[in-house]
Amino acid sequence: MELFNGTLIRLARLDGEQDAAVESGWTHDPEYLRLFSTRPLQPLAPFQLKKLYEAEEKSEMLFPFGIRTQKDDRLVGVARLDDVEWTHGAAQLHLGIGRSEDRGQGYGSEALWLLLRYAFVELNLYRVSASVAEHNVRGAHFLERAGFTLEVRRRQALAYAGRYWDALIYGLLREG
Repeated sequence: MELFNGTLIRLARLDGEQDAAVESGWTHDPEYLRLFSTRPLQPLAPFQLKKLYEAEEKSEMLFPFGIRTQKDDRLVGVARLDDVEWTHGAAQLHLGIGRSEDRGQGYGSEALWLLLRYAFVELNLYRVSASVAEHNVRGAHFLERAGFTLEVRRRQALAYAGRYWDALIYGLLREG
């Protein structure tokens, strides 16, 4: 298996012309935004995402990828390592599958595996962290199944749907 290729998906560079319009559609879906980020909801236009992609390419502390299906090369999600701390061998992981019908198909699991292999083998990182809101039970189980350990629970740190939820911070260390 190649570094960026799995059975179902491949990790690829995001294309501002092609992918920005697709991802823009996802940002108009509150469910996607609530699962992918703890920031306030904000739909983004394709031109905004295109600018974001261009800025991300210039950073040495950010590694963004599109998640594309092997079958038809369709963009189904985004994944990235950011806030890379080279001195400490650490980074934050973010992963989201855009459309609800694409979730639960194995794309996220394979993308996570490829991204972790990239982080630990290619970038030589030692530690990868990921955050999820307490109301995202599926996301928490996803990280736990992949071997992440709950390290920090920030009590009632996130407001959503008329109540406060804990922010859960998970970590995974490179084996061996």
